[in-house]
Formats: sequence, structure tokens, C-alpha cells
Amino acid sequence: MLDPAAPQLVVNSRTLYFSWLPADPDAVSALVPPGLCPRPDRQVFINQYIVEDETQTSGFGAYSLTYLGISLLGVDAPGGLNPGGWWTSYVASSRRVREYAAARGAPVVSGRTRFDLDGENLLSETEVDGTPLLRARCRVGETGHVISSGHHRYFTRRDGQLLSSVYPFVAEPVAPFEIESVEFLQPGHPMYALRPANPLSIGFGYYSPRSSFAYPGGLSVHPVAGAAEPARPTHQVPASLARSGLPSGS
Repeated sequence: MLDPAAPQLVVNSRTLYFSWLPADPDAVSALVPPGLCPRPDRQVFINQYIVEDETQTSGFGAYSLTYLGISLLGVDAPGGLNPGGWWTSYVASSRRVREYAAARGAPVVSGRTRFDLDGENLLSETEVDGTPLLRARCRVGETGHVISSGHHRYFTRRDGQLLSSVYPFVAEPVAPFEIESVEFLQPGHPMYALRPANPLSIGFGYYSPRSSFAYPGGLSVHPVAGAAEPARPTHQVPASLARSGLPSGS
């Protein structure tokens, strides 16, 4: 098992990342834990990516991954351009990646993500236990000289505490880019609560054949207003995490 305190680097993954407005805003709100606040529009986001070869990572190996979540209010990533997000689903093909992420509080399950690119038509699909759960169809162009870079901030929960980490990224998005459809295929699955409204309303998004990012080495405890105990400074990590090898700071 990888040390969950160690940072990890992924380079040149194929990445589809976008957001939408949900069909059931109340169901989305119910997934956000106390201490965090969803945006008024209840925006949902998804990141699907594929790492083709083990040489593209510092320790993860080759794998595919999809995570979904809910955009938050008042906890933006550094720079203020990207809202913080609460992860609701984290579907990874690699046991090594799942163990690493679970130690950081991510809601991991085993599953696979695939991309099929035919000319300008891109289809992405994520499955769990061999059952497709969601599918997106896009129109994509060619990469140019534009670079998208910055930070994302994601929240997880472990041992009753909210944890925050900031993830740097650099991507080469294609142009043009258009999301044509997003389908949630299993009404009985908990992920169905995040399905998009009809008509589809897309927020941000891009597809990049080369997207690089890092998992930071540290996690910060996010203080919750009204907690029974005084909130810890955000540079500290609770003793239970320290014992598991996670350092203070982010």
C-alpha cells in the first residue's frame, strides 16, 4: 500500500472535466455534510480520466478514475477561480489508488472508465461491477497553444472530521469543445441523485489529451462552526490521521 502521506504526481492523462445543473437540487443538497455549503445553483461536477501507462505516475501505475461531487460556496481553491468541491463518488480501477484515496477519506469504489474517440466524437463511460452507470457524449477539436492551469480544492471526511486538500493542475484543452449529452443509466443507484436537469445546462468544462496534476502530501482539517470542541487550526491534522502517516499542512 502506498504511504497516504506521500504526494503523488500524474502527467499527461486523458481528462474530461465538466459540470452541470442537477435535476433534483434538494437531493444534491442532502449529500453535502454539515460544515459545508453547496452553491445556490447546486452545481455538480465530474472528472473522468485515464492514465495509459505506469510511466505517467510517480507511484500509482496505469489506471482509470471517475470522481463526482458538488461545488461549494465560500471555500474556493487558491486564486478564487475554482469553487471547492465535496466528493460524493470516487470510482477507480486500481486497488493501489483506491487504498491511497480511502486513507484520505475519499468515498472509493471499484470500477472502470473508458473513452472512445472517433474523429471529433468522444464517448466516455464509467462502470461499476460491470454495469455502466453514466455516459457522456462530446464533440472535441484539436489541442492548440492554450494552457489551463491552477488549483482545485476537494473535501473528504474521515474519523468524523472534514479534510481539505489543494490539487495543482496543468492541462492542454481542445477547441472546440461541446457536451452533447450526459446520461445516468441506473435509477436505483445512489449516483443517480446527481443526474443533470433536462434540458442540459453545462457550467464549465474541457477535454484534454494531456492533463497533469498532483495529490498533495498533506491534508488540512476544515473547522466546522458550532462544533462541540474548538476548531483546530487548519495546518494541523488530528492524531488519528497522524498515526496513519498523514502529516500536518497541505
